[in-house]
Amino acid sequence: MKIKYIHSNATTRIQETNGVQYITFPIFENYPVLHAVSTRIGGVSKGHLATMNLSFYRGDDQNAVMENHIRLAAAVGYEAEKLVFSDQVHKTHIHKVTGQDTGKGIIKPSDISETDGLMTDTPGIPLMTFYADCVPVLFYDKNRHVAAMCHSGWKGTVNKISVCTLSAMKKEYGTKPEDVICAIGPSICRSCYEVGSDVTEQFREAYTSEQFEYLVTPKENQKYLLDLHLANYYNLTDAGVPEINIAVTDLCTCCNPELFFSHRASHGMRGNLGAVIMLKERL
Repeated sequence: MKIKYIHSNATTRIQETNGVQYITFPIFENYPVLHAVSTRIGGVSKGHLATMNLSFYRGDDQNAVMENHIRLAAAVGYEAEKLVFSDQVHKTHIHKVTGQDTGKGIIKPSDISETDGLMTDTPGIPLMTFYADCVPVLFYDKNRHVAAMCHSGWKGTVNKISVCTLSAMKKEYGTKPEDVICAIGPSICRSCYEVGSDVTEQFREAYTSEQFEYLVTPKENQKYLLDLHLANYYNLTDAGVPEINIAVTDLCTCCNPELFFSHRASHGMRGNLGAVIMLKERL
């Protein structure tokens, strides 16, 4: 299986395997953890869902979605039928995944409800969350050998779901934030993300005045540009994750609609990307 590097820098790589393109983060490469964020390239879906739609709930042909999962899994290196899905509702609940959850959402019904984050200390179980502009945040505790991920839209970001994820990891596994490696994945950038004052006022209350000045840029139309990448970075560093342990992508979903599904760029006519993380066995 030949891997081709299409784009690579210190924070983000676009790789291609058997025609399937996906994102990885060099910050994880020396650790026993498999991970990726999908692109829309390499699947079999049609029309505005073309081609690598990973959602069973966007009106796609179910067989096409399953084939997309099989192709992505083969390219990245996990087993599609072992995936565990989240049920995203823009809240801050984190679910502890065990062997009993294997396959929930893809080959059997799931009882994991109202959940935007997943975590596990069990090797071989791939966790998946879904995106089309929101921020994927991936976590790996290099000391306790724990993996986690969370889906952080503006509501999850202002309510600090990344902090909730770290707290859940600490409670369940004894994770310390200084031991955690994190990646903030492809999502909408500040140049594309226009919001109203109702949203910005919530960020004003949630962040320091200095942080808020960097996060929000006023526009002439009484709208504002909001930086979700930076807000999630602040969430991680404020929780105690060292700056050197955090990779922030340089890729925007809305700026690159040929590569990613973007809710804003497509006005809602889109499929879903997936982010996946899975522990490998420690040697």
